[in-house]
Amino acid sequence: MLNLIQADVFKLRKSMAIKILLAITTVSAAIMAVFAYLIPQGKMDPSMTGLGFMFSDINVISILGGVIAGVMICGDFDNKTIHDSIANGCSRSAVIISKAAVLGFALAFLLLPYAIITGIALSTGSEFSMGSVAVGFLNVLTSVEGTTFSASGVWKMFAVTLTLMIVYVAQLSICVPLAFMLKKPLFVVAIYYGFSILTAQLIRLSESSPVFDRMFSLTPYGGKHAFVTLDTGTGDMVKAIAVGLIFISVMIAVTYSAFRKSEIK
Repeated sequence: MLNLIQADVFKLRKSMAIKILLAITTVSAAIMAVFAYLIPQGKMDPSMTGLGFMFSDINVISILGGVIAGVMICGDFDNKTIHDSIANGCSRSAVIISKAAVLGFALAFLLLPYAIITGIALSTGSEFSMGSVAVGFLNVLTSVEGTTFSASGVWKMFAVTLTLMIVYVAQLSICVPLAFMLKKPLFVVAIYYGFSILTAQLIRLSESSPVFDRMFSLTPYGGKHAFVTLDTGTGDMVKAIAVGLIFISVMIAVTYSAFRKSEIK
């Protein structure tokens, strides 16, 4: 399995796709921060929050996450890499886990610009706001006023970043079974983006139903898992990480259950 992971990481490093996607997330993170800075300054109309949200991490990664899953997994079905790995004695579980692990690494890598730009923006002590539209790193950016990072503040930002990355990876882990079963990148991107819109609506439903809220919070899409900030307690972060890791494990198990008996053509 280690050899499979190393091979996928090497391919990822040489891939032009990951470089392009990283450039997109870097530019998007910068634009998000500019919007969040200009709106409370009165230099941009508040009605532009919808446009600013389009560049936020939750929206961008919902699209690009499906893209990178399609490139990494569906692409390896097209070029027969997965076929060759299994023919050479690698178990299907090893192939699935290695793909899921490298996908998680790639997603964290793509989110890194949002974490860095959010940290830099907060350290300026400026006011940032995007109205009530805020999730993930955008929520971190707009939930604090005038932060000057001390050593403890830097470590708290690191903990928030780690938590959000695991939550995002868990949310996108559903792309693993989709990619292995559908083998078509376009389908993976379209289905996941539609699913992300559905989960946003389910969050609103959970606000009016305590029972559904408790059930939904057992997934990385519900609860306050994607709304951690510098003020979030350690216990809540640990819970978000635990829910994320368990969900990832479930997605890997679902993928194995569907893929272990499927015919590879």
